[in-house]
Parts: sequence; C-alpha cells; structure tokens
Amino acid sequence: MEQFVQSGYEKASTNEIVKEAQISKGSLFNYFNNKKDLYLYLIDHALKVLDGIYDEIDMNERDLFKRISQIGFIKLGIQQKYPLVFDFLRSTQEEQAVEVKSEVEKILGNTLKNGLSRLYENLDWSKFREDVDSEKAFQILNWTMAGFAEIQIKKLDSFENVGKELISEWESYSEILTRCFYKEEE
Repeated sequence: MEQFVQSGYEKASTNEIVKEAQISKGSLFNYFNNKKDLYLYLIDHALKVLDGIYDEIDMNERDLFKRISQIGFIKLGIQQKYPLVFDFLRSTQEEQAVEVKSEVEKILGNTLKNGLSRLYENLDWSKFREDVDSEKAFQILNWTMAGFAEIQIKKLDSFENVGKELISEWESYSEILTRCFYKEEE
C-alpha cells in the first residue's frame, strides 16, 4: 500500500514492493498475476478494514445525527489504528492510471452506495419536521458530509494526523443541521 500511496499505480515498483515485503518477486507473482491484481486485492483488503466501522455501529441508536457522530468516533479509532489503509483509499480516489481507473471508480462507487444504505438502516424518521422532505434532507446531509470530508482530507498529509478536533468541528455542523431538519423537542 505504501508504494502505491507514494508513487501512484503506474510508478509503483514491484521491485520496491517485494523489497519492503522481504519476499522474492516470484513469491509475489505466485499469488498475483500482475501488479493490477495486487492493487485490486489491496483495495478489497482496505475496504474490509473499513467494514469494521459497520461492525461497531450501535444500530439501536435511531437518531440520525447521533449515529453519524458515533460513526465518526468509530472511524477515527480505525483511522488511528490503520492510517495507511485510509491513505491508500484516498490515493485510489485520485488514481488516473487508465489500467485501473474505471474498476476503482466502480468498486468505490458501489462501496459508498452500500455504505450509505447501511448507515441509514433503522432510523427514526419521525424526528424530522413535517415540512421537511426527509429524502431531500438525507441528500443534503450526504452532500454536506461528503463536502466536509473532502475539505478535511485535502488538509491532511496522512491519516495518522487525524484527531478528535475534526469530530468536534463536524458536530458543530451537525447541530445546525439538526435544528434545520428536526422538530423542536418538547
């Protein structure tokens, strides 16, 4: 992963990969037909690590904004434990190599779609104000989260540097959105 993060797909050297892994090139190609197979395997592995977020979500938390905050803290813990995985996933989103670009976009697109549907399972939609179209609010929330994440990711050198201040900043936006979309509590 480190070699792909540092050099991108096309410039990543299988010689450097085997040197870092302390294996022979023959061993590498015994398991993978080519560099592309290795790259796609690493994406699959990274996504399995990311799936750990869903394993820890309390699906009994039915408040949308509380669940999103919960996910943020879970994700933060996983990012701190596996920063290279998140650096690698970020690099795949920026990858321009024709050999892998379309497959990467398809894999990541499906992952995002499936992840969002899992995120919104078992929520209490009755908390939304009656004059708010919950589907449009849901879409606005997705755009806000994606935009917030994109801005924050651009600020990072590595996911090793992610801290709780990021969660606090997100929660300030979450409070605004909660007031906009939810009924006033009695």
